[in-house]
Amino acid sequence: MLSIIEQIKQGKLWDFHGGIHPAENKALSSKQAIKAAGIPQELILPLKQHIGSRGDIIVNIGDYVLKGQPLTQGDIAMCVPIHAPSSGTITAIEQRTTAHPSGLTDLCIVIATDNQDTWCHATQYPDYQDRDPAELIEAIRLAGIAGLGGAGFPTARKLQGGLGNVDILIINAAECEPYITADDRLMQDYADEVIEGIRILRHIISPKLTLIGIEDNKPDAIKALEACVNEDDNIIIRVIPTKYPSGSSKQLVKLLTGREVPSQARSTSIGVIMQNVGTAFAIKRAIVNGEPLIERVVTLTGEAFKQRGNVFALLGTPIAYLLEKFDYKADKKYPRVIIGGSLMGFTLPHANVPITKITNCILTPKRKELPLHTYEMACIRCSACADACPASLLPQQLQWYAKDKNYDKCEEYNLSDCIECGACAYVCPSEIPLVQYYRQAKAEIWERKQDEMSAERARQRFEAKQQRMDRDKAERENRFAKAATDRRQHMATAGGDDAVAAAIARVKAKQAAATDTATPTIKPAVAAAIAKAKAKQAASVSEEAIPDNSEMAALRKQRKLQAREQKAAKHAELMQQQTVTEQPPEQASDKKDAVAAAVARAKARKAAQQAQSTTETQPAVDAKPATEVDTDVSVDPKKAAVAAAVARAKARKAAQQQPTAATEPTAEVNSDVANDPKKAAVAAAVARAKARKAAQQEQATAAAEPTVEVNSDVANDPKKVAAAIARAKARKAAQQEQATAAAEPTVEVNSDVANDPKKAAVAAAVARAKARKAAQQEQATAAAEPTIEVNTNVESDPKKAAVAAAVARAKARKAAQQQPTTAAEPTAEVNTNVESDPKKAAVAAAVARAKARKAAQQQQITAAEPTAEVNTNVESDPKKAAIAAAVARAKARKAAQQAQSTTETQPAVDAKPTTEVDTDVAVDPKKAAVAAAVARAKARKAAQQANKVQPNIEEE
Repeated sequence: MLSIIEQIKQGKLWDFHGGIHPAENKALSSKQAIKAAGIPQELILPLKQHIGSRGDIIVNIGDYVLKGQPLTQGDIAMCVPIHAPSSGTITAIEQRTTAHPSGLTDLCIVIATDNQDTWCHATQYPDYQDRDPAELIEAIRLAGIAGLGGAGFPTARKLQGGLGNVDILIINAAECEPYITADDRLMQDYADEVIEGIRILRHIISPKLTLIGIEDNKPDAIKALEACVNEDDNIIIRVIPTKYPSGSSKQLVKLLTGREVPSQARSTSIGVIMQNVGTAFAIKRAIVNGEPLIERVVTLTGEAFKQRGNVFALLGTPIAYLLEKFDYKADKKYPRVIIGGSLMGFTLPHANVPITKITNCILTPKRKELPLHTYEMACIRCSACADACPASLLPQQLQWYAKDKNYDKCEEYNLSDCIECGACAYVCPSEIPLVQYYRQAKAEIWERKQDEMSAERARQRFEAKQQRMDRDKAERENRFAKAATDRRQHMATAGGDDAVAAAIARVKAKQAAATDTATPTIKPAVAAAIAKAKAKQAASVSEEAIPDNSEMAALRKQRKLQAREQKAAKHAELMQQQTVTEQPPEQASDKKDAVAAAVARAKARKAAQQAQSTTETQPAVDAKPATEVDTDVSVDPKKAAVAAAVARAKARKAAQQQPTAATEPTAEVNSDVANDPKKAAVAAAVARAKARKAAQQEQATAAAEPTVEVNSDVANDPKKVAAAIARAKARKAAQQEQATAAAEPTVEVNSDVANDPKKAAVAAAVARAKARKAAQQEQATAAAEPTIEVNTNVESDPKKAAVAAAVARAKARKAAQQQPTTAAEPTAEVNTNVESDPKKAAVAAAVARAKARKAAQQQQITAAEPTAEVNTNVESDPKKAAIAAAVARAKARKAAQQAQSTTETQPAVDAKPTTEVDTDVAVDPKKAAVAAAVARAKARKAAQQANKVQPNIEEE
């Protein structure tokens, strides 16, 4: 039986499964020779243009580089460097879009060319036949050569793996992809260099047979190669039928040798190594000419190009530069730029994408030339894809699993054997883009495998670390054990015992001694200290000493006293606010000061009473209030008590006389006064004197009150001290208010009073008004404490209380009845002698004004007491009768104060009627008559206002 090599030499060919025959469209670009594309202004060089890892950058931004100068370097076989395609300056090292179906970016070196195209030093091997294959393989790697057929596998790595393992070298010249003619034109124009590159490969690998597989649609290329091959080369040019994808590695091996490459294996595993025509040409340039891979042949085709053909394009040339230079006219509706052929190519996102080592074609078809597959329809299960698959796969099942992301099933159905030729998508009637699903699934599977590999490497590193730590621990323990053994041996030879054993024995002996001894041994110093402590404790227990807590008790009492004072002050403020809010708005401002003073005095009296009751049980003496008492009283406590009793008696007498003084003006006005003007004037003067005397007695009482609160026990009680201080402050405020009221009348009398009789009269009237106001404020203070006015006689005699209440009501009614009569006969008081005697006229006017005021006050008092009648229950109950009398008197005073406050708001009216009668008024009888008339008019107006108010009050 003939061997495979003998069968090949006899011209036998084999076939592969599937395949298609699409329109070739190669004549568009195969008619013209290869031209130079020129040098663009900018070159974009991706760091990774091959299968494998990228190299390390050895240049910086701003460096000037020469043509052919390496830009990266690497130490492994799967890493090939890139070189500067032309001289220029590096302007950037950044992310740029690369020629990849994903359209993603990658790290790129950008060179701004200088159009000088200056070469760097090159290493050449013209005598490659005398060189070692390993040296030539390294030169190929340093030249950056990778497979130019489209896969981009590093050539040096493939050659290194085929040394001594292959017997057949296949040069792939089929170029089965439609539209692409790069290899065809390269063989036609540079056949001698291609054959020279094949000779270099033969020298490195030393195969038994060399085959050039070329399709029968390239007759010109076949003739050019046959013209360059001689008998000594042992190169066979084998023409194969045109069938897509016969240019694939596995399919071409099957065609030429009949051998099948196993799944997930390379052709070198069956003794075959394959290289592309373009790769052989690049090897010749690198070894013989010393030129690294810096350019390649690119096909520019498609009806959108006006100048079609093949060009030598520098790596990194932007596609936009080629489109512009070779007259690209984009389709109006569907402009497309495709890298690769019509079956395996992919559309670019934009034209600013560089040429790389695996870019063999730029296709710019129009819409009619290459229809769009835009509508994916449902699979009809026609099995056309399975019939066309050259790898004998099941594209339908693979598409389902890839779409469902069932990647385990995809691997089970050998998705990795798919060469992505696009034959299945080409024959699919549903226009399903099958290859896109396969590419995506492959990327996902590859990423998962990388993660698994990373995890496996991490596991291996962890296990190695654990083993190293265990090994170090074992070594450390062995070292310690050896050191202990050596120490024991040394001590044994020296005649001594083991130190560790001796120490352990001593510890055990001590423990045994401590266990046997019932009582622990105590040092003498410790025993003495314990004895002293016990003695002190016993002495403290035996003594029955009572702790002295007097200081703490005094501090506690002082704190309680301060708290009580704060509480009393807050209560006083609250009562004052309530009193102000209960009064009408027009009265609150006038009575505010008087009420405040009254409340302060009431609180002071209450505090004094509490202090007196407390002093009977507390022997402490208050030191501070003694300053208000003279030296005799402070020395003798009996005298202090007597002085306090005297002061309290005077205060009660003044309070009892105050209501009597308030009612006395009504008794002074009788029938005689009404007929005698002089008596009326005398009565008015007497009333004013009594009012002043009452105010003075009140001040004297307030001044004497501090002595009431001082007794023999005050000086020792801090609580009483604070209470006395509070009361003194309250009295001082009241005294200042009264002093202000008493001093104000003198302010209004100036130097003009003596010269002007009218001003003198006005000043006298103002003084009388101030005196009345002070008396009324005192009455208001007494009204705030109605229980103070109920004396012992009223409480003990219910009949007197009832009589007093009845008398008050009768006087109020009589005043109300007299008011209309007085208002109706205002001129009755003026007799015939008034007109002839000016003095009598003035007296009559004063009497009239006094009666008018009295009538108005009584009217208001009557209106304020509509329900003041005493029923039978009051007369039978002495306490209720006393309270009723006090309430009646308080209301009467309140009404009088309201009337007087109303008259004080009009000083012009109030000043004239109250003008005192002097000798100057008698000079002008006309003025006296006018003053009398004005007074009567004001009296009528006040009476009318009182009458208007009375019905409303009676209705209530």
